[in-house]
Amino acid sequence: MKWLFTGWSRAMSSSAALAVVAILASGCESGGPAVEYVDLSGTEPGSGTNTPFTSAIKVNSGSIVFLSGTVGAPPHSHPHVSSEFDHLDFSPEAQTERVMESLQEMIRAAGGELTDIIQVTKFMRDVGANQDIVRDVMARYWGPGHRPASTTIEIVRLATDPRFILEVEAVAVIDD
Repeated sequence: MKWLFTGWSRAMSSSAALAVVAILASGCESGGPAVEYVDLSGTEPGSGTNTPFTSAIKVNSGSIVFLSGTVGAPPHSHPHVSSEFDHLDFSPEAQTERVMESLQEMIRAAGGELTDIIQVTKFMRDVGANQDIVRDVMARYWGPGHRPASTTIEIVRLATDPRFILEVEAVAVIDD
């Protein structure tokens, strides 16, 4: 039973659980847009704060898709074998690009696009050194009109390999 609870809690992070609650509370039968951005005063685009995320996103319709965390590593052995990653560029920019490419591959396999992602959780080593680079690369992939809700959690290390600095999980809503 402990394994079942651990697996469930890992799969349903607090951000994912909040997204489910938001969908259930909002009712998914609306005829309007699938999602609406909700910005607090002073955080909306053009307010001068350059906020790279939105305060909240209201889900009106569509199918919810939970994307597992990815470090952007190619398919590899489990348990992890460090030498399988020796050929990778471990710069923060290259890692973030691989993460975004991986998210794009996952969301397209589910029938969506990166702009369908409404929430991301970033698990990051050394936020002070890496956050600006990660934010800038992610912004390139999102494009100018898309700002998912976002949380960054600073961590000591990632399970895959100590050279990785970023893992991202996401929630998307895809039009039916």
